[in-house]
Amino acid sequence: MSDQNFTGSTEPSLYTPTSDEKTMAILSHCLPIFFSFLAPLIIYLIKKDDSHYVAQHAKESLNFQLTLVIAYIVCIPLILILVGILLMWVIAIASLILCIIATINAADNKIYRYPFTLRLIK
Repeated sequence: MSDQNFTGSTEPSLYTPTSDEKTMAILSHCLPIFFSFLAPLIIYLIKKDDSHYVAQHAKESLNFQLTLVIAYIVCIPLILILVGILLMWVIAIASLILCIIATINAADNKIYRYPFTLRLIK
């Protein structure tokens, strides 16, 4: 298994995006803080045919958000033994930090790969 599943990694982009593409890439990482998987899903569906750069960012963000949804669903039954509450807080704080890191990387024209993410959308 490769390291990129366990540590966030960045890939320098050989493509210089337009300002609109850069903005959409940034939004695909920071909007999920408020709108979960809906924001990157909408961005991906709108821009997947227009911009490979934006689609790549939105797809990565969407995969991370779907992984978070699965993690929260797993936490629900664990609330009965009180571990779920702590785990939900840890997941929430980690996701906030990782979204901020990904947003910063998108602003620097880098592709960020979220750690511990299931690659559901290829």
